[in-house]
Formats: sequence, C-alpha cells, structure tokens
Amino acid sequence: MTYIWAAVAAAGVMVFTALATAWAQSRIGTAISAALAEKPELGAQAVIMVAIPETMVILGFVVAVMIVFRGAGG
Repeated sequence: MTYIWAAVAAAGVMVFTALATAWAQSRIGTAISAALAEKPELGAQAVIMVAIPETMVILGFVVAVMIVFRGAGG
C-alpha cells in the first residue's frame, strides 16, 4: 500500500512541476517575443530565459524518482 501512495506522490510532483514550467514559459515566451521584436540582439538571452524553467521539471523528476525508490524500500 505504501508503494501506491509513493507513486501517487511522485505523479503529483511531476504534474505540479510540469504545470508550473508551462505557466512560466508561457509568460517568458510572450515577453521574449516582444523584446526580440524591438532588439533582435537579445537572442542568446532569450534562449537562456526559456531554458531556465526546464530545470524545474528536471529537478521535479529527480524528486519523483527519489520518492518512488524510497517508497519501494519500505
């Protein structure tokens, strides 16, 4: 029974981080597209700003894996 709750918790972590990242990228994408229309030389900063929220999903995945393995261990 513990393993089932560990899987549910891991899924919750992934859902939360994915939704938060999608929300952040939607806001950043809109702002960056407006900034690039005015200053095309901001292309490198645009790539970095869009990539930063992706680390949240990666860290969420690491936490989800830790939860699953901890739940499987007892």
